[in-house]
Amino acid sequence: MLAQKFSLSLNSKTTVPVRTAFLLLCLVPVASVMAAQKVAAPPVYLDSHADPESRVTALLAAMTLDEKIHALSTDPSVPRLGVAGTNHVEGLHGLALGGPGHWEGHSEGRTMLNVIPTTQFPQSRGLGQTWDPALLQKAAAQEAYETRFAFGKYHRGGLVVRAPNADLSRDPRWGRGEESYGEDPFLVGTLATAFAHGLQGDDPHVWMTASLLKHFLANSNEDGRDGSSSNFDARLFHEYYAVPFRMAIEEGHADAMMTSYNAWNSVPMTANPVVRDVVMAQWGLDGIVCTDAGALTNMVKQHHTYATMPEAAAAAIHAGINQFLDDYQQPVRDALQQKLITEQDIDRNLRGVYRVMLHLGLLDPTANSPYSHIGAFDQAQSDPWNTEAPRALVRRATDESIVLLKNTGGALPLDAAKLKSIAVIGQWGDTVALDWYSGTPLLSVTPVEGIRRRAAGASVVFNDGKDEAAAAALAARSEAVIVIVGNHPTCDAGWNKCALPSEGKEAIDRKSLTLPDESLVKAVLAANPHAVVVLQTSFPYTTNWTQEHAPAILEITHNSEEQGTALADVLFGDYNPAGRLTQTWPASLEQLPPMMDYDLRHGRTYLYAEKAPLYPFGFGLSYTSFAYSDLTVTQRGKSIAVQVTVANTGSRAGDEVVQIYAAHQGSTVPRPIEELKAFRRVALRAGEKQVVRFEMPVTSLAYWDEATHRFIVEGDRVEFRAAASSADVRLKHTLLVQP
Repeated sequence: MLAQKFSLSLNSKTTVPVRTAFLLLCLVPVASVMAAQKVAAPPVYLDSHADPESRVTALLAAMTLDEKIHALSTDPSVPRLGVAGTNHVEGLHGLALGGPGHWEGHSEGRTMLNVIPTTQFPQSRGLGQTWDPALLQKAAAQEAYETRFAFGKYHRGGLVVRAPNADLSRDPRWGRGEESYGEDPFLVGTLATAFAHGLQGDDPHVWMTASLLKHFLANSNEDGRDGSSSNFDARLFHEYYAVPFRMAIEEGHADAMMTSYNAWNSVPMTANPVVRDVVMAQWGLDGIVCTDAGALTNMVKQHHTYATMPEAAAAAIHAGINQFLDDYQQPVRDALQQKLITEQDIDRNLRGVYRVMLHLGLLDPTANSPYSHIGAFDQAQSDPWNTEAPRALVRRATDESIVLLKNTGGALPLDAAKLKSIAVIGQWGDTVALDWYSGTPLLSVTPVEGIRRRAAGASVVFNDGKDEAAAAALAARSEAVIVIVGNHPTCDAGWNKCALPSEGKEAIDRKSLTLPDESLVKAVLAANPHAVVVLQTSFPYTTNWTQEHAPAILEITHNSEEQGTALADVLFGDYNPAGRLTQTWPASLEQLPPMMDYDLRHGRTYLYAEKAPLYPFGFGLSYTSFAYSDLTVTQRGKSIAVQVTVANTGSRAGDEVVQIYAAHQGSTVPRPIEELKAFRRVALRAGEKQVVRFEMPVTSLAYWDEATHRFIVEGDRVEFRAAASSADVRLKHTLLVQP
């Protein structure tokens, strides 16, 4: 399948240097073997001209059992044979070789070496709010280049990148909601596919890096996650939770994946047969399948699914796991001794690991590498994160991610030329807060810095808002006021610690949706009713009072190194905001089903919720206005063509995110209220019209039939809706779909 899926060339491979110690152990043997070609052919596994599957077979035949067991870690190197492997790195929104998590790339080690600064984009949630797959692909390509560069020049990190996160943010209380692109499977799947493509690159023979998807499957609760079970039927598996993973594997060609801590219907994902039966057999993933950190042990101590560690290790290997992030070696040896697994079982799994190593060109001579110009091959190269191009890309991504939630009476944009005094109030106004999976940016622009640079003729005064009376006094004497409130993505605290119930992060779910500093917003607006509110957040909040009383509200996520620059772009009208929410913001906590109810049909997400939210999925305003006309929907064989004309009817250029939803009117099975089926971010000058066309397969309207275990397209009346959000439908057209 390796050559078939990716058209691997037999004479175009690459290798890159690894850590200094490994250079001595591994690359010298490679050089010796290749030099010996004058008198003898290289081993098949080092022969670039050999069939890839034959190379893997030969390598496994040459490895000892001890080497095979070692290769089940995240470092599959075999120094004795001159085989270079590569470790994992974190990279949800930029390569992480530093940051709050002290990431380095040594398995799960957090030993902080000298930080390597890298380009940092907005959080995944912010990248999702761009609704711009092409932009995410560019961001991922920049990250991949920096990953190759750091690996080559500094011998740091690895080439298997743990990104994107293909999990769905089904509940706003989820502590890791910031890591997800959103709640809709098609949107998240489209963006995850783009990010995976960007990480792996366009070269038809060798990947820039390998995209490792996280976390399969239905991992959206933190409390008790080590032993919890996400319970739902096969229909929701195939129609909702698994969709982004399937799309990223089938369409983005991701060939690596991490299983999640939780169980599905009481079977831990680390040993769930669905990995081999569906992900591998049906979707075609034949590469790396790794556990999450400590997940092997959890199956014994938290899930209590297996009585002993050898039994757990055997179950994981039978399910397809080929890399363990845990203390696994003795359990695997014991499982072999107890005849729970065989060496052939290990061989079968390790094939996937070495397929990925071949994709990365790590078993081939440097001369064949399309990446020989990156990093180690030219030590004089400037570090890519210290150039203007990636900063411009980050600025664009951050601009596109900002959502305008309210703008009464043209409160925004501000006119910098007319302002003499500006107050920036709130503790998050003078920081760029990094999240747990962030790297360390070379430089970052805080909101107050960005505002000062843009409004150079005005006096810009910062107040952290901790003394609300002082903040109100400053607001009262300032012409313009920008109050920035929200949360810190790590709670500004240690592991498993958050001070407030409305805060959350990895290992901690939120217990409240109340905005922590809404009292500050009230004090500032009482002093200056023209104040603009900026919600700098990792998740939705129930900001009902602020929505009712503030004249203008912007929402921005954390972590971007150009956060302040982009915020100033939008505040002062240099950029017309067009970000759209990727998650429903409920009006109250009471609108949500219980946290551990994974059956969406009980009223969760825009797909099934019937109560009016504070802000709907897909929502976002603009400084201009847009009109829709001439919606047509036609079926052409096995595809459906949708066409709609969109016009910019305002006085400013801007982007509109055109969203197409489908609502089934006569289905034989229960369906969502509506489902996103297509979208596009469209740039329009003032007064410009554009015909926007979409082509979608009829199979995108199918449902999963549990009796026959397949998707079925039924003859059904389907209402197609052209919309500005899930709750702002502009035009409708009903089509009788032919299966």
